[in-house]
Amino acid sequence: MPLTAASVPGALAALFPAERRDALVALRRDLHRHPELSFAEERTAAALERALEAARPVHRERVAGTGVVARMRGRDPSAPTVAVRGDIDALPIQESTGLSYASVNAGVMHACGHDVHAAWAVGAAHLLADHPAEGDVLVVLQPAEETGAGAAAMLATGALDGVAAIFGAHVDRRFLVGEVVAQAGPLAASADTFEITLEGRGAHGARPHESADPIVGAAALVSALQAIVARRVNPAVPAVVTVATIHAGTAHNVIPERATLGGTLRAVDSATRALLDAEVRRIAAGVASAYGLTATVAIDLGPPPIVNPDGPAAWAREAVERLLGARAVVPLGITNMAGEDFAFYMERIPGCFLRIGARGPGEAVIAAHTPQFHAAEASLFVGAAVLAETARVASASLARGT
Repeated sequence: MPLTAASVPGALAALFPAERRDALVALRRDLHRHPELSFAEERTAAALERALEAARPVHRERVAGTGVVARMRGRDPSAPTVAVRGDIDALPIQESTGLSYASVNAGVMHACGHDVHAAWAVGAAHLLADHPAEGDVLVVLQPAEETGAGAAAMLATGALDGVAAIFGAHVDRRFLVGEVVAQAGPLAASADTFEITLEGRGAHGARPHESADPIVGAAALVSALQAIVARRVNPAVPAVVTVATIHAGTAHNVIPERATLGGTLRAVDSATRALLDAEVRRIAAGVASAYGLTATVAIDLGPPPIVNPDGPAAWAREAVERLLGARAVVPLGITNMAGEDFAFYMERIPGCFLRIGARGPGEAVIAAHTPQFHAAEASLFVGAAVLAETARVASASLARGT
């Protein structure tokens, strides 16, 4: 398949002459062919560093192991600095897309579009080199989004200290290429995990009366946990409690001493997130007591919710309308209960997270995190242009104090 097979949406054609278009497509395909897992993105980071050099950043550094940050000079050194972020890690999934540039790394693939995110961040750097923003723009290439640890690691390095606004985006095959979700309000959920261990008393399977059976307690607990969303959360507020793993026992005729349950908690606001935490602990203790067991609950807090503020969302929407017209801005149309560690940036820095359409005309919707997932290549150019223009709009607005 020739590199020129990736078409640039007509409204953006002038921004991507053939040489630039082919370079970005080649970069995306190289990243897709050689995916790497979280915090192991050594080849990926090196390829991105080489690609960024052609954009002539005034400074580039490796941070957080495999993260890369490049500073693109703005027109006014005194203007506030903004940032655009692309994530770079892949998933432990065996690819079955049939693409000519499919993964050559067994059991690892870009099943969530981070190959495109990384390449469009490089594309945004080139566009900002052509037409700088008012202030400097940091192009942030972040590792380990899939584990929820990358954004926090990048922040801990201090590389983003002083950034006044930050923007990121995700490919989405529910939307056509050229459609962009740029809206205020909830865009992603918190993503916390829990593990509950029920301790009882083992016995022979033929004499259950001699036991305190943690398996029976676990069965009751799974049902009881479902009542949190059904009866404790306001029906107008989205929330998810999912039990995804149960482990207990080693033989068919032995009642074990313990059972362990694991799962995930999702919420789109901090109050509901805290409620889910408290209710899991309360119900686990109550069910355990009812069945003569003891419960130990561990909850690991992952990324918080993403709630786009009005101001940054308006900047992003203005950028999309400038580039693609008002009809390109589309509503999310669902409540997204998936998590995204971009939320860690937004706890400290105002910003906006976007969804970029990645389905070509006549193509099917393909779920992310599956062996068949791939993003339409033309979404690469939309993402690069929208992020670069959003940085310009935000930078100008911040410089004016509006």
